[in-house]
Amino acid sequence: MNWNQLINTTRLGSKNRQSTERTPFRPEFQKDYDRLVFSSPFRRLQDKTQVFPLPGSVFVHNRLTHSLEVASIGKTLGDMVSRELLKDGAVDPRLINETGTIVSTACLAHDLGNPPFGHSGESALSKYFMSGKGLGYKNSVSQAQWQDLLHFEGNANAFRILTHSFKGRRQGGFSLTYSTLASLVKYPFPSTADPQKKKYGFFQSEAETFATVARQLGIPLIDSRRGIYARYPLVYLVEAADDIAYQLMDLEDAHKLRILETSETESLFLAFFDKNDDADFFSMKESVYREVTDTNERIAFLRAIVISRLIKETVKIFMEHQHEILEGTFSGSLIKQLKGPAGEAMKAVQELSVKKIYRHPDVISVELAGYNILGTLLEEFVPAVINPESDYHKKLLSLIPEQYHTDSTSVYNKIQTVLDFVSNMTDLYAVKLYKDIKGISVI
Repeated sequence: MNWNQLINTTRLGSKNRQSTERTPFRPEFQKDYDRLVFSSPFRRLQDKTQVFPLPGSVFVHNRLTHSLEVASIGKTLGDMVSRELLKDGAVDPRLINETGTIVSTACLAHDLGNPPFGHSGESALSKYFMSGKGLGYKNSVSQAQWQDLLHFEGNANAFRILTHSFKGRRQGGFSLTYSTLASLVKYPFPSTADPQKKKYGFFQSEAETFATVARQLGIPLIDSRRGIYARYPLVYLVEAADDIAYQLMDLEDAHKLRILETSETESLFLAFFDKNDDADFFSMKESVYREVTDTNERIAFLRAIVISRLIKETVKIFMEHQHEILEGTFSGSLIKQLKGPAGEAMKAVQELSVKKIYRHPDVISVELAGYNILGTLLEEFVPAVINPESDYHKKLLSLIPEQYHTDSTSVYNKIQTVLDFVSNMTDLYAVKLYKDIKGISVI
């Protein structure tokens, strides 16, 4: 792969016509960013659970605030990498300077496909087909399509939201640039590439779309039998921005909710620094602590310094492995390549998060609610789209917005309309619709 082909302004749905417009105040990649910010799917993220239940007395992160923070980190990562690439003199500065915008836009979009109620929402949608009434449709779809249904994947759903031509909408979905779309696909292969793995990057319905993106950007197909492509290089920066943001911000939220003690949280952040090599940091910390006595502000200060350190380390790792990344031979994530105190501290944060945060009763309660609510919605709406003749099913279908309707006779495509509808719901709307259908909120 080469940067001069990887970064271009061709838009999906534009008949491969490359834009010649050069407005200095609003470049093509900035248009991608703006389209996302002003879109309904992005706005709905404000009422989708990140980890903890949405706010009571303490305002914790939701999907929207998380995505904005990831985009902020991603912008810095992309800008720093572009400056390093310009030193080589082999890249077109007019386009490589846009790297930060491309990365930050993909960061904004990375959670668009996640259903309500956190990551358990994906499992809840899959469970309907794995062990619920959805099993009855197995013989009505192809084997490859069945793999999509067995493992609903938020990453693949985000790519679908941005590229699929929903009813009444423009060709090419959001009509984003190929560079932005490729930056979003963390797992560049279909669900059939490895049936044992739940993660994949695009549904069967969008496989040809991704192939078009890959051809345009020169992304090689490294395993034609299983349909596995090399990762688009900027995906590594989007992934790193997400890893940095959610790991550290989940700690801060846990501290605010008093799940973690102040001393424990401080120790986790301070472990990213070496007392001998980072003497300047510890001196600055003491100076700040003399002025700032609020514990939440102290934790926020430590978190900010750790993010700054991880950004610098990540850019260094990216540039060191640039050749492998462009060859499509680099494996794993940039964060997993961290060495020394930062690498050890990140592992400690991940282990504690699983033990004390992601298994906390408040988190589990949201996940259980998600299983019941989303499972019930599928039980109601999937039979309705398959057999729409009854009066009850007609009433149910009238609740689905027109953009999610389809004229296709394919069972797979019909089921997808329900998954599109349900996965795009906010937490509150899913709860309301569940109550309405069950008659809970009538009286």
